[in-house]
Amino acid sequence: MSAQTWSWTILLSLLPISELRGAIPYAMTQGIPFYIAWPVCVALNALVAPLVYIFLGTFHKLFYKWSFYARLFEKIIENARHKLHDKVEKYGYLGVTLFVAIPLPITGAYTGTLGAWILGLSRKKTILSVLVGVIISGTIVTGIMVFGHGAFSLFIKEVH
Repeated sequence: MSAQTWSWTILLSLLPISELRGAIPYAMTQGIPFYIAWPVCVALNALVAPLVYIFLGTFHKLFYKWSFYARLFEKIIENARHKLHDKVEKYGYLGVTLFVAIPLPITGAYTGTLGAWILGLSRKKTILSVLVGVIISGTIVTGIMVFGHGAFSLFIKEVH
């Protein structure tokens, strides 16, 4: 396991486009055992929620001083809250957890944290919800990698 492999694994864990969906398969195909890949990738991806909250809060305070941003932000927020109010009331933080837990494009720690921030959900509860979602997502991806390869070989024979 080279430094380059670890660098790519770390980068993929932290990038919004790949997160765990890209990091764990990459790490495992590069020879990193699942019992090492899973905790490393999950821990790195779990860092996203607090970092995104800090980033959003800081830039929001900075830009909110500009009337153009303030008007645009209020319009977007009001629209999002209006559309999602019933779902947030019904599912709350469980909804955030489930959204993050599904390892599909456009779901994950970044989008879950952004959505919770836009809806004004509690930072601490959001971070916990995202953490649980990341753990579930990492487990799903790792399970697919570990057991999926065996299942795939049942249907496809390697030709040498």
